[in-house]
Amino acid sequence: MYVIKYRKVWFVLSLILITVSVLGMVKYGFNLSTDFEGGSITEVRYKEERVSKDEAESAIKNLDLGGFSVRPSESDRYIIRTRILTQKETDKLVEAIGAPTVERSNTIGPVAGAELKSKALKAISVVIIMIVLFITFAFRKVSKPVSSWKYGLATIVALLHDVIIPTGVFVFLGYFTGVEMDLLFVTGLLAILGYSVHDTIVVFDRVRENLRLNQERNHTEEFDITVGRSVEQTFARSINTSVTIFITLLALYIFGSVATKEFSLLLLIGVIMGTYSSIFVASPLLVTFQKLQKIK
Repeated sequence: MYVIKYRKVWFVLSLILITVSVLGMVKYGFNLSTDFEGGSITEVRYKEERVSKDEAESAIKNLDLGGFSVRPSESDRYIIRTRILTQKETDKLVEAIGAPTVERSNTIGPVAGAELKSKALKAISVVIIMIVLFITFAFRKVSKPVSSWKYGLATIVALLHDVIIPTGVFVFLGYFTGVEMDLLFVTGLLAILGYSVHDTIVVFDRVRENLRLNQERNHTEEFDITVGRSVEQTFARSINTSVTIFITLLALYIFGSVATKEFSLLLLIGVIMGTYSSIFVASPLLVTFQKLQKIK
């Protein structure tokens, strides 16, 4: 199948995307929300017509509070994130934007923010490790022509691919449009990991099944042909599943609440990357591992 035949093309494309993402992270850094950095979250509600976002941002900028973000919520509210504010500064903030009602005003200290950041990284790491261990165990009886642990290795590469690229997109969005990475962003990454490994396992399981059938029938077939045939057999299923999820997420992004817009965008990117990696990265990697074994 062409997926295996032109695997170097897919690898180069993925490498370009990953390189651009990593360079963006190094150059621009992560625009972390107060969930991780610490600060104040003030949610205000308007009884009548809400002022425009530009007017609210202009008024807050005149208060000289440092960096801040203003996010619309529902049709009559704003969620404002700033450094830690005193009660007097909060009152001035609410007065400046002309909001009669404060729905909530929370403060997250830098220690709590650092702890959340540490736990988020640990959660992502634990998920990746557990997934790899499971795949290595599930494919333990498949040792020829590629060892079972290499299925796990291919999955690691695919998972890193599916985490780095969406993160890179949000790094650029954070720098150019002010999009912040919060706890919902971490939730989205974990969801992407789950989707990606599910899609990859479906293809790998078909590879395992075809290898077993070849052995039972005493049929000699090159490994790259077996993998290509397995990808071809699961191709329609992977695309149909992804398109269904994509349409649902697109509807959520277009018609959903402002609060879930960035979350749904992250999942949209993740679904595309997860489908791409399971077909064009993980499976061709198995063939590459096998080719390298033959060279040795």
